Amino acid sequence: MTTMTNASVREFKMPDVGEGLTEAEILKWYVQPGDTVTDGQVVCEVETAKAAVELPIPYDGVVRELHFPEGTTVDVGTSIIAVDVAGGAAPAAEEAPAPAPAPAVEPEEKPAARQPVLVGYGVATSSTRRRPRRAPAPDAAVQQAAAAVQQELNGHAPAPVEGVSRPLAKPPVRKLAKDLGVDLTTVVPTGPDGVITREDVHAAVAAVQAPQEQPALVSAPAPATPATPAAPVSYDTARETRIPVKGVRKATAAAMVGSAFTAPHVTEFVTCDVTRTLKLVEELKQDKEFTGLRVNPLLLIAKALLVAIKRNPEINASWDEAAQEIVVKHYVNLGIAAATPRGLIVPNIKDAHAKTLPQLAESLGELVSTAREGKTSPSAMQAGTVTITNVGVFGVDTGTPLLNPGESAILAVGAIKPQPWVHKGKVKPRQVTTLALSFDHRLVDGELGSKVLADVAAILEQPKRLISWA
Repeated sequence: MTTMTNASVREFKMPDVGEGLTEAEILKWYVQPGDTVTDGQVVCEVETAKAAVELPIPYDGVVRELHFPEGTTVDVGTSIIAVDVAGGAAPAAEEAPAPAPAPAVEPEEKPAARQPVLVGYGVATSSTRRRPRRAPAPDAAVQQAAAAVQQELNGHAPAPVEGVSRPLAKPPVRKLAKDLGVDLTTVVPTGPDGVITREDVHAAVAAVQAPQEQPALVSAPAPATPATPAAPVSYDTARETRIPVKGVRKATAAAMVGSAFTAPHVTEFVTCDVTRTLKLVEELKQDKEFTGLRVNPLLLIAKALLVAIKRNPEINASWDEAAQEIVVKHYVNLGIAAATPRGLIVPNIKDAHAKTLPQLAESLGELVSTAREGKTSPSAMQAGTVTITNVGVFGVDTGTPLLNPGESAILAVGAIKPQPWVHKGKVKPRQVTTLALSFDHRLVDGELGSKVLADVAAILEQPKRLISWA
């Protein structure tokens, strides 16, 4: 990266969208050196750990230099493009002043005002690089030593570690360590000058998890004598393909590891007859109030879950580890897991509990369309309280979903299939599905989880309960 020295040249930095992000990958440049740009014009598309977003330039001018090529991951606060706001033509390559290397991090820089960020986020006056340092949580070191982990499992948390110097690590590595619950002071660095790398963090996680593995309750059969290896299969392509894990996929991986090893998961299942629900879906499609709206079984499943939460509000909560408190939410931001080309994302419908059925249908339609286009904003994936994942669209009967971090429950919906079912005393073909509810056993006990799952199933079997129970 180079920094322009001309006083009329403005450096546009990778913005902080206010969601705790530390880096983003430049997916595509829409301008080149010499192009004229205007205030608000989109100059590039970047992929954060949450979504792909377009960045508008905040001033008029002529592009002098693109500091990074497409495919580069850049830290927040780093200049990515230089624009001559005086409007002069870009100089020829041989006339450009010799570039000087810019510092990787400028912690002392305090500009008068932060550069405008994404459209709709407004402008903050604080520096984009300022990050308040917080003392490490007492249980951070626990996850780095097998003995300490065992203490935690037994209910005895060790005392916090004191007097440890701040380890060297880049902001993205620090975020990865935070997401995985790794105390950087316990990680052995392998990078140059003692810098901790991503590989070091993952190695620390693996070292802790290995001693925790327990033998299976049922003995595994003895391995059979290896047979003579068969001749390798011939493929037209290479035998292996390596896919870099970054952006949404990297964030999802880190979040799921953190969820799996932080919240004690419990999953319960129920199989139910949803024939009446499917009939209601067909009736709603003919209703003028739903003209132009997306009406499908997921709509009624979402409404059934919202009603079940209203009847059992304690399920809509989160666990505050620092305060050792259960935080019950009096609103429902309903997350819908969506598979996209960039990976799994979970945007949510804000205040879904307050929406009518047509309003909920409209919000679901907008959520799905935006996700398919890859235009889901970071804010749309924040502050979710409970999630639905519809694995049935892939023909899967059910699953044991992992919690979205910060939430206490997630409902998996299996495929709806015609099956023999006892209906009114006779075996008849009925439309049947299996629901699975995973919940955080720290704040949701078996009784509460069972009530919620049973309520959802009861509503789907008798949709008229949407009226009587709402």
